[in-house]
Amino acid sequence: QVQLVESGGGLVQAGGSLRLSCAASGSAFSTCAMGWFRQAPGWEREFVAAISWSGHSTLYADSVKGRFTISRDNAKNTVYLQMNSLKPEDTAVYYCAADPWGGGSSVVVDYDYWGQGTQVTVPS
Repeated sequence: QVQLVESGGGLVQAGGSLRLSCAASGSAFSTCAMGWFRQAPGWEREFVAAISWSGHSTLYADSVKGRFTISRDNAKNTVYLQMNSLKPEDTAVYYCAADPWGGGSSVVVDYDYWGQGTQVTVPS
């Protein structure tokens, strides 16, 4: 079992930055691939970024490549999402998720554990 709690969301002007954190409890964290997803009102949940259990492999959605960076600290049971050059279209609830079996997937159903989400708002 892995419990996930996101933090760090908020309101930021276009072009600004935020860093999201996802704190995990449970001994399985260090062997889980982790992902960040987001969901805007009226839209399906979409992939943002993923990282392997070791941190050596990462994957990004095209829409955030070059602006967002995913990282993890297994000693702190935490995964991060650094978001730079934010745009209004980045506005969404951001969720972190854990996949005990994979290497870092972009597919929602591959993830077994989910946090409750944190709101990111970038006004237009």
